[in-house]
Amino acid sequence: MKTDDLISALSTDLERAPRHAVGFRLSIALAVGIAVSFVAMWLWLGPRPDMMPAMATPMFWMKLVYALSIAAFGFGLADRLARPDGQGGVWRTLLFLPLAFMIVMALYRYVQAPPEQHMAMLLGGSWTVCARNIVLLSLPVFAALFWSLRDLAPTRLTAAGATAGVLAGAVGTFIYAFHCTESAAPFVAIWYTLGMAVMGALGAVLGRFLLRW
Repeated sequence: MKTDDLISALSTDLERAPRHAVGFRLSIALAVGIAVSFVAMWLWLGPRPDMMPAMATPMFWMKLVYALSIAAFGFGLADRLARPDGQGGVWRTLLFLPLAFMIVMALYRYVQAPPEQHMAMLLGGSWTVCARNIVLLSLPVFAALFWSLRDLAPTRLTAAGATAGVLAGAVGTFIYAFHCTESAAPFVAIWYTLGMAVMGALGAVLGRFLLRW
């Protein structure tokens, strides 16, 4: 049998997949990973002790918006790259907008602050553990997303893996923000972003091997 005839025979009477099947599958994986990561944060690190006063400050919400916006755009990109013909499109550009905004804010706050505050704005009191904790809290989400992607059909394996890593890192960052008491924009721009970047790099490396089909 010729190749074209074989393809035609295999594709006969195929049912069209539901329109939102990919997004639904990724959402299930994301929900499972979020639940595990949030419980891990609560039992391991605990919520910040000054939660109620912190919620009255703009930077508390800015940290959440920063992580959540990257997660939202990362989900959109992952939804596209999980398909055989997946292209990043506008989602790839949107993914960098929150980062650009945070960098601009961090530079503005740094320049406006007195020189004696610069080091504290950059390092805070938890720079040695911040990115590490984000990575650890991101791993359950990362594993769930990779499990989901393996049952889908990505062809751009490195890009799909990196996107899943960034998405997991953003979710881990969002969850970690409920524990972290740091509020300086330069600190967030450096160490929160580093945690997400590490997850993106891990996803890019593992995606080439674990997402093959």
